Amino acid sequence: MKERTTAIERVDARAPDETVIARAAAILRDGGLVAFPTETVYGLGANALDADAVARIFTAKGRPTGNPLIVHVADAASAARFASQWPAVAERLATRFWPGPLTIVVRRTAAIPDVVTGGGETVGLRVPSHPVALALLRQAGLPIAAPSANRSERVSPTRAEHVQRSLGGRIELILDAGPTPGGLESTVVDVTGSDPVVFRPGPISREALEAAAGCPVSYCVPRRIDGVSRSPGMARRHYAPRARLRLCDGDTAELCRSRTRAGRSVGRIVRHPPATPEIEGVRSVVLPADSVAYAAKLYAALHELDDAGVDEIVVELPPDRPEWFAIRDRLMRAESKSASDG
Repeated sequence: MKERTTAIERVDARAPDETVIARAAAILRDGGLVAFPTETVYGLGANALDADAVARIFTAKGRPTGNPLIVHVADAASAARFASQWPAVAERLATRFWPGPLTIVVRRTAAIPDVVTGGGETVGLRVPSHPVALALLRQAGLPIAAPSANRSERVSPTRAEHVQRSLGGRIELILDAGPTPGGLESTVVDVTGSDPVVFRPGPISREALEAAAGCPVSYCVPRRIDGVSRSPGMARRHYAPRARLRLCDGDTAELCRSRTRAGRSVGRIVRHPPATPEIEGVRSVVLPADSVAYAAKLYAALHELDDAGVDEIVVELPPDRPEWFAIRDRLMRAESKSASDG
């Protein structure tokens, strides 16, 4: 694709400059692409009502066209306008979790172009809580289609520099508000059936959804129909670093040593306190033992080790407990992608 100059504007995460936000909004209204922070990861935004602008997202990312995009809106009333059906359970979930890291899948109206949904009849809507994202939505006055701001299948960006390395020269503007606080993509829940179904685990647990919905909530990976997915981020090959990722259920030391003996440069990610001390020749990143703090730093750790040029990344698999479910989901998808690369 044609290279372009990508500008980077620093904005205060708590009180974004109105002039900078107005410039970003004008770019979106003119059909351009703007990367912006949310409370989860950085998103790559385009006017969701402009099919040509949305198509540029797929080109910039190298994203398969059957993989739908989440549409960000300023409030629940805006979301309901783009839903042909807005069931009571959607209203309950929106009231409890918006603004926040929840994407609600509903049946769409004709106002949403096919390119956004991959031709499917549903659309994922969410109201982000990050002040920069909300300011941009309000200033632009339009819905913003925005997947993560990275090349397709790779690690999502949690800092502006991650976006620049991945998409620099492909988009018009990056709004840099520092690290994103959540670090893990939104929970995606479908409300088009009799009971809600979680398509993608995320910061909001199934148990929390059930409490708010007042009905059972199940978990299911949606099937692709005619090459179209009903949810973003569900490709088995996803969230992967350039280095091969290996998961280790237990002490990582022996696996790290065996890979270095095989002539591979190795990085590892372990939880605090690490089960083993530093290993000669292995670059280690220690993440918090708490699942929320771990999620906030995981993608940055993967980027750090990728940038260090290691051949393989060994990750201590977190415990199989509900609070770690979304993190384990991302890691296992990343391992699947890496394994297929050899």
